[in-house]
Amino acid sequence: MAKKEMEVVKGLDLERYMGRWYEIASFPSFFQPKDSVNTRATYTLNKDGTVHVLNETYSGGKRVSIEGTAYKADPESDEAKLKVKFYLPPFLPIIPITGNYWVLYIDPDYKVALIGEPTRKFLWILSRETHIDDEIYNEYVQKAVEEGYDVKKLHKTPQVDPPPEGGAQDKGIWWIKSLFGK
Repeated sequence: MAKKEMEVVKGLDLERYMGRWYEIASFPSFFQPKDSVNTRATYTLNKDGTVHVLNETYSGGKRVSIEGTAYKADPESDEAKLKVKFYLPPFLPIIPITGNYWVLYIDPDYKVALIGEPTRKFLWILSRETHIDDEIYNEYVQKAVEEGYDVKKLHKTPQVDPPPEGGAQDKGIWWIKSLFGK
């Protein structure tokens, strides 16, 4: 039986969505170190309407990051279907990698969001705070189930309070290591 088309947020207020989001949980992915902690994303609206994306995580005590750009997949649509483009690795040769970033659900206060994409291979629960109540977490997990996700793959991301700032930078190498599972 074919899975139903995912429902996405309509009329997302991009300006309200900007700022820092902490990863509460996600499906583990090949492009993120296995020992990642304190993972977060910071979104900044560019003058041309695109979004600057800064993804950061801490692995082995070092801060690792990658930057990219997000933009609406269809500028005429009111659906929160974005494309995100990263350049991997962040040194030569530069290879653009583009992925889907669909806002499946967000609370009215823009404090917690459920992010997915059409293949259902990636899923994130993001929050403005480093932790959310179990009740809210379970509500978002249930929404993911309703959208056809296998939530057994969902992995909670360790976050410390207060979140770390800065730290030694390990830019780029981890992307290569992660591709080869090292």
